[in-house]
Amino acid sequence: MIDAYRRRLALLVASCYFMENLDGTIVTTAAPKLRAALGVSSTAIGLLISTYLMTFAVVIPVGNWLMSRLGERRLFLSAIAVFTAASLLCAVSQHLSELVVARSLQGVGAALMVPVGRIVVLANVDKTDIMRLVAYIVWPSLLAPAVAPLVGGIIVTLGSWRWLFLPNVPLGVIAFSVGAMMMKPSTRRDPRVSALDWRGMILTGAGLGGLVYSAFVAGELTSSWARVSLGLGGSSVLLGVAVMYLSRRREPFLDVGLLRVATFRQSLRGIIPFTMVVGSIPLLLPLMFQDRFGWSPIKSGAIVLFVFIGNVVAKPATTPLLNRWGYRRVLLSATAAVTLTMLVFALFDATTPVTLIAATAFVNGVVRSIGYTGFLTLVYSDIDERDMAHGTTLAATVQQVATAFAASAGVVALRVGGALSHGDTVHSQSGYRIAFVLLAALGATSTLNAFMMHPSAGDVLRTVRASRD
Repeated sequence: MIDAYRRRLALLVASCYFMENLDGTIVTTAAPKLRAALGVSSTAIGLLISTYLMTFAVVIPVGNWLMSRLGERRLFLSAIAVFTAASLLCAVSQHLSELVVARSLQGVGAALMVPVGRIVVLANVDKTDIMRLVAYIVWPSLLAPAVAPLVGGIIVTLGSWRWLFLPNVPLGVIAFSVGAMMMKPSTRRDPRVSALDWRGMILTGAGLGGLVYSAFVAGELTSSWARVSLGLGGSSVLLGVAVMYLSRRREPFLDVGLLRVATFRQSLRGIIPFTMVVGSIPLLLPLMFQDRFGWSPIKSGAIVLFVFIGNVVAKPATTPLLNRWGYRRVLLSATAAVTLTMLVFALFDATTPVTLIAATAFVNGVVRSIGYTGFLTLVYSDIDERDMAHGTTLAATVQQVATAFAASAGVVALRVGGALSHGDTVHSQSGYRIAFVLLAALGATSTLNAFMMHPSAGDVLRTVRASRD
């Protein structure tokens, strides 16, 4: 049974998750407005976006070590304070250089805020409570990307770009105040913890940062495939060296040995393509609506909002579904349904009834909510309590890299679609059709991963056992 304190703490972490996800998505939506207001090139705005993503990915693995040094309460509140102060600095920045530095600080705060909060919420809980607690935490991460196109559209149409960051300030102050009043003293602080493994941190950070930056470069319409391939290849080699190094450490900076746990490995292997596909929707759909259908940013954002409505409607049913039918069957159904909705999106054009488009977006929101909760709870199925912090940190790192790739997956698919349909014409309707088909194929790999799971995978998390299926 989940006690009131842990439920309130989960909702606090969820609010921080929402704030971070909304901020990360909305800036991408408003990139043209930022470019015009600051009088800079698209490359400069790209630096602003990629800096945040890279900082986020690189800093996440350090959180576990910092928590041992500072304690979870102090680190969590400090992360909220850094994110809030950095948001204010972004809003008052006068030059691009100031904005880049402020966004880097935002990335630091965001990287520590949610993973540490998740560790605190899930510490010393029964396995059967994890599903419901993660459901509390996860839904804002699904809500924010769906809301961001509408909010960003309103801001770029009616207001100043500074309002992209200002809402974080009161939200952050409230979150800090509530956390300071309600959080119990730290229990994970250990002054005897070994010194930071600088070699492991540098190797891991370089590999992760390179992957995220390469993903961002891949998402630029003008980037060369050779540059992308070189960046991805070099970063993958660095990350491979980091994994080999960490696997031989007695007290590793990041415990990659957890990948030997089948359910942990399968959940991460499935969530990468799943995140890339569903994460491309809030970016690719508005682009098609505005580019091909001639819709306004507000109208296109309003239609994407139906993805959020699907998320909300599905959330109360997600835990009962997983309890009743088990992880393998639910994830098979959810991932297959995501693939199907991508194929339906491929059929749309300017003559498609708006109600049909909204209905498909709604269904996509329903199944993405179910799939996310399934993957993110399966992570903890067979992880011991003593490995919870390392498991959460590693899972958060993989999820963030997948999120970074999601921001580029739609653009890459669109570039390939344009090349296959009309040579160099990227924004043709057939280009969008091919892009959605390619994303559907990517989503199918997540379905294949679910198919390969053992039928009893995740049963330890369920309150209704397989014998009653």
